[in-house]
Amino acid sequence: MPFLEHIPGTQPVITPPRHPRAIGVGVLGLHEGRTMLTALATRCGYLYAVAGCDLDAEKIAASRSEWPDLFYTSDYDEMLARPDVGVIAIYTPDSHHAPHIIRAFQAGKDVICTKPLVNSLEGARAVLAAGRSTGRKLLVGQSTRFFEPFIRQRFAFERGEVGDIELADAHYLHRMDWYYRKSPWAATDTDWVFLGLSHPLDLLRWYLGPIERVQAIGSRSKMGGQFGVKGFDVYLVNVQAASGALGRAMGHYGCHELPRARNCIELMLYGTAGSSLAQYHDMRYIHTTTEGDATHRAAGGFTPGPLGEVVEDHLYAGRHYYFNSQVHGMHYGEFANYADHFGRALIENQTHSPDLEEGIETFCLMEAVRQSAATGQPVDLAPILHEVGL
Repeated sequence: MPFLEHIPGTQPVITPPRHPRAIGVGVLGLHEGRTMLTALATRCGYLYAVAGCDLDAEKIAASRSEWPDLFYTSDYDEMLARPDVGVIAIYTPDSHHAPHIIRAFQAGKDVICTKPLVNSLEGARAVLAAGRSTGRKLLVGQSTRFFEPFIRQRFAFERGEVGDIELADAHYLHRMDWYYRKSPWAATDTDWVFLGLSHPLDLLRWYLGPIERVQAIGSRSKMGGQFGVKGFDVYLVNVQAASGALGRAMGHYGCHELPRARNCIELMLYGTAGSSLAQYHDMRYIHTTTEGDATHRAAGGFTPGPLGEVVEDHLYAGRHYYFNSQVHGMHYGEFANYADHFGRALIENQTHSPDLEEGIETFCLMEAVRQSAATGQPVDLAPILHEVGL
């Protein structure tokens, strides 16, 4: 199935008809999970909300005030026992993902898990083994892939408009003092390679295919030090794919942002047939065009001389679908897009991406980056992949 073949693109929020075999979803973690409840209730046809679970009574009360007809509990096992819940959507702190996923698999549920899928080698091994032994399916909620410009960029790539990728350049730059105040564990219990840097690293893996080697350097920003960040919150990463193509990822989580000059997340593709740029929070997709040069398209090769450029800006057309016309950074549209991508794949027995094995492989890429930045030396992925069971 081509990527997001069923996603209609920019549109007003019109709740689609529910598929006759639509699957019920239980959402675990009702902070970001409240956004998923809204997405399921207003934008999805293949999945629908049934239940919500959180240890915090205030979060349950806030969700109930918005969606009162759902079942709510603070007991994860109670939600897992419900026969009308076929998919568990997990939005808990990163270190809890592995045990929460494994319990869902063992209860016979398929899983959507927000990124990062896991943040430890032990968790990666355990989740992969549980998925293989139970046969349950999983989608990693890599939201950037499912944002409008990145969807359009992928469509163009799959149509051959970029050709073979020779260089992919991705970044995620975001000041995160607000995040430390909301989620203090982000400073002490994980690493930014698994948090913010997971976006650009996932994009590199998506386009370049399997990565063989990484070389990374990292540092700690002044702001990160003030919040007690234990690892790095500034990263520069070079990668080489098995195909020979190259990639670069950059992340800075203590910076003074300049969004007019650099969007929070960007992916630049340089291919044999053209180049393209996708941006977030803005909704711009910028790309070269051959302006009807059929010879160039048929040949799929390099044509000397300048190509035309096109700027597609969908912010005003798509801001309500993606952001509910709220502050840019909400994820209603992306969550709905990946939920229905997964739901349709389950119902129609089709492939989906990123699935469990791709998610574990991308974790291994993140772990290689963490190791390389810690030592200053290049790191090959093969031993890490072998260690987790791939």
